[in-house]
Amino acid sequence: MGVLEGKKILVTGVLTEESLAFGVAQLAQQEGAEIVLTGASRALSLTRRVAKRLTPEPEVLELDVTVPLQAESAAEEVAARFGRLDGVVHSVGFAPESCLGGDLSRAEWKDVAVALEISTYSLKLLATAFAPLLEAAGGGSIVGLDLDATVAWPGYNWMGVAKAALESLARYLARDLGPQGTRVNLVAAGPIRTMAAKSIPDFAKFEDVWDARSPLGWDVRDSSAVSKAVVALLSDWFSKTTGEIVHVDGGFHAMGA
Repeated sequence: MGVLEGKKILVTGVLTEESLAFGVAQLAQQEGAEIVLTGASRALSLTRRVAKRLTPEPEVLELDVTVPLQAESAAEEVAARFGRLDGVVHSVGFAPESCLGGDLSRAEWKDVAVALEISTYSLKLLATAFAPLLEAAGGGSIVGLDLDATVAWPGYNWMGVAKAALESLARYLARDLGPQGTRVNLVAAGPIRTMAAKSIPDFAKFEDVWDARSPLGWDVRDSSAVSKAVVALLSDWFSKTTGEIVHVDGGFHAMGA
């Protein structure tokens, strides 16, 4: 019996087989969960296509985090199908080109606002929309994917700021949802070669140093350790852990120069 046997899990952010969220969805199924995916706008077709690579093929709901009504509709569809929800995986992030690489100051507020709405505020949107379904399950688990925001990264710029806000937001949501039995945690992953990573201008600088400085080593092509951590946090094994950031980066975050 898997650690997620019988659980109902919603996973956002599955675009390709290289997506961190795809690895999470695949492992969650292997551990006994029934999953549903979400996709948005032009990327919805990508999510539906890659969903066919999962067994059994999950349902894909439309959920654009910039359209609150879609979150409400998705919650209604999940309620009609499952009646409850045991877990939500937040793997949503985007920043306009001006927010990444180059001079931080060149980005205008209209672009920064997009990055913060999609990459940060979306966690609150999902938590609010699905909180009643998580509570109906006796308290569930919300797990978000993160990149350590305690330092400034090459080229990451406003996305780094959005991740710092995400980390703070997760703590406040943990406070507010805890009385309902719902846990909110983040997994700060090391760099993985995903579609999102390709949009970071200086991503190669991450690759160049990460493996050498990580005491456990790091493979930018292998996201399996990240998937395991997310699934563990979705399970009942971390029943009293909330407001936490679990680093899955080979130990890179703990090392000095």
